[in-house]
Amino acid sequence: MDKIAIKGGKPLSGRIEIAGAKNACLTLMPAALLTDETLELTNAPRLADIETMTKLLVSLGVAVELSEQGRRLALRANALESTLAHYEIVRRMRASILVLGPLLARHGHATVSLPGGCAIGARPVDLHLKGLEAMGADLELKDGYIHAKAPTGLTGATIEFPFVSVGATENLLMAATLAKGVTVLKNAAREPEIVDLARCLRKMGAEIDGDGEDTIEIEGVDRLKGCTHRVLADRIELGTYMIAPAIAGGSVEMVGGKRRLVASLIEKLEEANISVEDTDDGILVSRTNGPVGALDVSTAPYPGFPTDLQAQMMSMLCLADGVSRVEETIFENRFMHAPELLRMGAKIDVQGGTAVVTGVEKLRGAPVMATDLRASVSLILAGLAAEGETFVNRVYHLDRGYEQLEEKLRGCGVDIERIKE
Repeated sequence: MDKIAIKGGKPLSGRIEIAGAKNACLTLMPAALLTDETLELTNAPRLADIETMTKLLVSLGVAVELSEQGRRLALRANALESTLAHYEIVRRMRASILVLGPLLARHGHATVSLPGGCAIGARPVDLHLKGLEAMGADLELKDGYIHAKAPTGLTGATIEFPFVSVGATENLLMAATLAKGVTVLKNAAREPEIVDLARCLRKMGAEIDGDGEDTIEIEGVDRLKGCTHRVLADRIELGTYMIAPAIAGGSVEMVGGKRRLVASLIEKLEEANISVEDTDDGILVSRTNGPVGALDVSTAPYPGFPTDLQAQMMSMLCLADGVSRVEETIFENRFMHAPELLRMGAKIDVQGGTAVVTGVEKLRGAPVMATDLRASVSLILAGLAAEGETFVNRVYHLDRGYEQLEEKLRGCGVDIERIKE
């Protein structure tokens, strides 16, 4: 199993090009199931999760063509061979559940395995299922599969989520585009990826209003057409690399980065004595004067601080001047990186959903174990600032969410290599 070695202690300098958003692309790809015409996605990231979604769609009979080194995807679902999403593929990635709504809306039936993914909490799919039932679907859970039927089609409904769910919002938004009548999603997720999905669906002929707000209204149409759509920049990759010069020092320009995508992170970085400037090509992040300041950070649904940047922020706060508090409100069991950071000399006390981080003068390189995607990259970031050499094991998680990570960091002066084993 591969591992990554980092020799830390050097400030960063250079430019990093931000890839297309994994979470947006994984949502856009199932939208191809809503039409028999071609959906073309540009600026697609080249990641393991994208390959998994491609395999899932191909198993259903979707024709997928890749060009521009995999950055352009052409998907056509004009001759589906199956509406069965097998466990062997779905278990690898939770986003696989997003084929359920489109299959049910267009074809009237679907059988989808309960999904798998990172072990950072239960993350049940009951909000997806309750929403589809409200739209007239007949659902049965049997032998680990969701058996869904809507032989006369879905019907518009008013659905109020008890809590914000990105995945449920995406699934029901897609399903509603072909439902009869009007669907209203209340307490809907507001993430940029939701807005990007809605923009694409509108290009395909959908009638959608309110995306980016907490109430989305969708008027169903008889059919959707194909279109070409550019995937927006990955705000989590952007935020991760913005934290890199903050923890290691130096100055790095994030090419393609947009302030609006990471406003909550920028607020915290500037509070911690990190400079963030807009440039013609993106965002320039610098730490050249003094240590990082201590912070209180609490994760929240967008536009709050992203849970997917919590682990990276904790790594930075390990070297802050003072005591910081990090509260995780989205997923339980998402402090699994904390024990690994302790191996590097950090001082972290986890108390339920809150981690108290007391800044130390320096971190030490050590062998550490990655437990999930964001935890993996948080250990890479810690290694950038640590004295000596850090070995991050089980890095297959990284390939699910970060494209050419070693090359991008190496371009900024980082001594980093992947060791094949």
